[in-house]
Amino acid sequence: MSNVNMHTYNEICAQSEALHAAWEQLRNQQDWLRKYIGNTQFEQVIFIGSGSSWYQAMTMAAAYRAWTGRPAAAHPSSDLFLFRNQTVTSALNTLLVGVSRSGESHEVILALESVQDLTNWTTCGITCYTDSKMAKMTECLVSPLGQEKSTVMTKSLSSMTFMMQAAIAQAYGHHQAIQQLEAILQSNESIVTKADKAARKWVESNSFTKTIYLGMGSMYGLALEACLKLKEMTYTWTEAYGTLEFRHGPKSIVDADTQVILLLSEQARDYELKVAKEMKQYGASIVLVAAREGEETQFADCVMNIGHAELMDDARSVLYLPFVQYNGYYTAVARGLNPDDPRNLTQFVSI
Repeated sequence: MSNVNMHTYNEICAQSEALHAAWEQLRNQQDWLRKYIGNTQFEQVIFIGSGSSWYQAMTMAAAYRAWTGRPAAAHPSSDLFLFRNQTVTSALNTLLVGVSRSGESHEVILALESVQDLTNWTTCGITCYTDSKMAKMTECLVSPLGQEKSTVMTKSLSSMTFMMQAAIAQAYGHHQAIQQLEAILQSNESIVTKADKAARKWVESNSFTKTIYLGMGSMYGLALEACLKLKEMTYTWTEAYGTLEFRHGPKSIVDADTQVILLLSEQARDYELKVAKEMKQYGASIVLVAAREGEETQFADCVMNIGHAELMDDARSVLYLPFVQYNGYYTAVARGLNPDDPRNLTQFVSI
């Protein structure tokens, strides 16, 4: 298979351009920022999505909590409309943010519709399609270059995650976060290129029957997303856990046929590296996607250094995505599979 003919590959490569377009688009949607994500009248912000969109909603909610000091949470769309009272505190003045690449996800639509008659709930969204059902039913941020031909989400997820983080930082005047996101914007293209080479070399030199993704904080949602990318494109057994939680039972599955890919934070670096070293002792191959290398990372079999250790983990989060996306792509190609057309999957799910 040629990379040139692969939508998935081309879309992973194009994510830097998509991030830049999302950043510029925010200039045109300042009213949205003030009306929704920056409106302090809301007592809580609930981000909802399905599949990849739920996982990126976790990262959005984490950034919101960290940068505003205000309540936010992320939930599957289905939990919101089928189990709302068990999922959230319905009586609070709430902003519900639908997250959907296509803007057509039935579960997101049903969740947004389920609160339309609640006077203390307000809805909005983020998508890549201005003419989608969600964009027509509620006001949305739109990632202009996030649209994709491939089934799996890559540049759409990166650009929407980055766009929402930038919206939060701008809406609340978090100047440090704004400056750090600008730094990420300027270096993203080089990281994408570096990740392409690193993932290809790693996959071509190794083969595993089991893959474990680990991450904490804002990286936990990214670990779930990385896990899903590999499952979608390669049909291989993959799991994701909070880094330290993996030690409490799940580590029993680790053996010499396992690769553990850790999305290493700076905030919990020392603790997370202890977990990785323990898994190495059990026979696993260790991949670190990290902001810096050092003597303490030399035990790893592969280190993807994304740089920017001086930045907040939340601001750095989209830089972790290119490597794990390429890892899914190259593993699929190595297995003779078409990552553009994974079995049983469509761009959005109907109920």
